[in-house]
Amino acid sequence: MRGTKSVQQEDMFSYVSMEDAIPASHPLRRIKEFVEPILEEMWPDFDGLYSSTGRPSIPPEQLLKALLIQVLYTIRSETQLVEQLHYNLLYRWFVGLGMSGSVWERSTFSKNRERLIAGEIADRFFALVVTLAESKGLVSKEHFSVDGSVVEAWASLKSFQKKEDKASSDSDKKDSGGSNPDVDFRGEKRTNKTHESSTDPESRIYKKGVQSARMSYLGHVMMENRNGIAVDARVTQAHGTAEVDSAVEMASALKVGTTIGADKGYDSDKTTRDLREMGITSHAAQNINLGRFSSLIDGRTTRHGGYEVSQRKRKRIEEIFGWLKTIGLQRRPMYRGKSKIDWAFTFALAIYDLVRIKNLCPA
Repeated sequence: MRGTKSVQQEDMFSYVSMEDAIPASHPLRRIKEFVEPILEEMWPDFDGLYSSTGRPSIPPEQLLKALLIQVLYTIRSETQLVEQLHYNLLYRWFVGLGMSGSVWERSTFSKNRERLIAGEIADRFFALVVTLAESKGLVSKEHFSVDGSVVEAWASLKSFQKKEDKASSDSDKKDSGGSNPDVDFRGEKRTNKTHESSTDPESRIYKKGVQSARMSYLGHVMMENRNGIAVDARVTQAHGTAEVDSAVEMASALKVGTTIGADKGYDSDKTTRDLREMGITSHAAQNINLGRFSSLIDGRTTRHGGYEVSQRKRKRIEEIFGWLKTIGLQRRPMYRGKSKIDWAFTFALAIYDLVRIKNLCPA
């Protein structure tokens, strides 16, 4: 017999717990199993960020879980994240809001971000995730790869103005059409020495490969070669030697006898010498084209089978950058300033490692 449509009366009590509502096989359960102990270990780090007096704040653990959800599910803005937290049962369960917990305002993220950046919470979270991977035997100690990629700044080319003209930019906007003025750059030579973005002064105009020049930062990653776990990261201003400089800086934390694979952009004599002084062998691709016929990476290195393996493994680092830009919101983060970009990049990379650990460790 066909049922009849009736007015649905709202239940006064719910007899279904949130724990039962989430499927036992849901992948977010494994992520939560990893995240909870890490946040518990970070309790002293959080405690040092807050005063011992005053009104209780929103728990920083919940803020980080909400930001993790934002990255993991590619929720573009914090406004949309807060909206989803109101009605998405899965997100409420993961963050720990319960069925009736109140959701904070969007501005809560902005107000607490400076506190989290000052406390280097993203770096601490990332380090503990790497430690988790090491405890499960997923991290190689001998072979690594490095690479860098452009992270677009939240600033347009129109904001790239002469440094001496920045003071009058506001009045120019009023005279030429408000926030999107007509600017003619034809015939004008613009460089980072003479020009600066009025929107994000720390960003730099930069061009890589066949891409057009744009306001950018550079994100750098070091990956261990066994399972593709990211073990180090940083964001720098975009300039010609930023990638090789960051590679040497990240390599300084490695032990003697390790190898580092990279593309041919890292095959410079200075970089190879710097790595050798630290007892590290460069497995960068030989840069013998474009009229260059010599390289410090000679037959003494390339004849070994390990060099070929490093060249094959190093390409997996592109998977990390692909995930960060398509899922992790790092193609063009909606933040301004190097410290905020660095925080978001490192935090998103820690979430990538969590996903890798979940996939590599059977339930």
